[in-house]
Amino acid sequence: MPFLAKSTYPGAPAWQFNGHLQTVAAGLFRALPETPYRRERIETADHDFLDLDWLENGHHRLVVISHGLEGSTSHAYIRGMAALFAQEGWDVLAWNCRSCSGEMNRAFRLYHHGDVEDIGTVIHHAIDQQRYPTIALVGYSMGANITLKYLGVHGENVPQAIKTAAVFSAPVQLEEGALVLDRWDNFLYRSRFKRKLSEKIKAKAVQFPGTLDIEKLAQIKHWRDFDEWFSAPICGYESAEEFYRMASAANYLKGIRIPTLLVNAANDPILTPGCMPSALAQHHDFFHFEMPHEGGHCGFQMPKKDVFTWAEYRALEFCESGM
Repeated sequence: MPFLAKSTYPGAPAWQFNGHLQTVAAGLFRALPETPYRRERIETADHDFLDLDWLENGHHRLVVISHGLEGSTSHAYIRGMAALFAQEGWDVLAWNCRSCSGEMNRAFRLYHHGDVEDIGTVIHHAIDQQRYPTIALVGYSMGANITLKYLGVHGENVPQAIKTAAVFSAPVQLEEGALVLDRWDNFLYRSRFKRKLSEKIKAKAVQFPGTLDIEKLAQIKHWRDFDEWFSAPICGYESAEEFYRMASAANYLKGIRIPTLLVNAANDPILTPGCMPSALAQHHDFFHFEMPHEGGHCGFQMPKKDVFTWAEYRALEFCESGM
């Protein structure tokens, strides 16, 4: 399948003149009506829980939507995607990673970029409903990486109901991503992630006394320090290096066996050249890669006012054409 160097994205609004504005504006300056989710809590094999949010209208097609780092189903990019698919005749299942639904999870471990077990639990739960012969997967950022890794790991053994996938702003090379977060111009994203994740680390230290050295939070100088001291051990890895290697979706893309679209903007402020797998797409029967010049990270707003973003329209178009 081709590397789609010429994207259909028409470009951002004129005032969003760089990748940072295109990233931030989509989350701060977007008006969406309340999403009438139905919340369901399911148990995991390790006695933890996941909170799922449904939009159900009795359709036979389901889209499963995965959010980004420290996101949730309440974020605008998830609600917008959910609203468009629901409007166009799909049921929607947007799921919250562990600790992201507003309540701390029970287990010691949190979620992470390479966690394909939980998305698998969600998908099999949906299939067990016995009413969805057609399922599409959509993900943003970390949720995009999780989706791609899930598809690559399982390859031809992906459940038959899963027909297509479309993901956006995927950091498929995590080690490079850690270095990029340390750049001065990414201070806003780094400080937000560190603040929110540090709160969860402290909560885990209270839940499980003696397991974490929270004094190291004050010693962090680089994002890799956070991953070495906290992300890796909490998520069951020996080191940051092992975490990056095992969690990066780039190492699994060759195994994908359903039509899958990855869209990463060239001006995404927290993605690197290693996150742009154009060469692989040129020689892969199922993997499509599209790289618009603009869009930022999880942005892709339209130049003319529209309740939906281009990413939402593009995901719907690809998922319906790939069935």
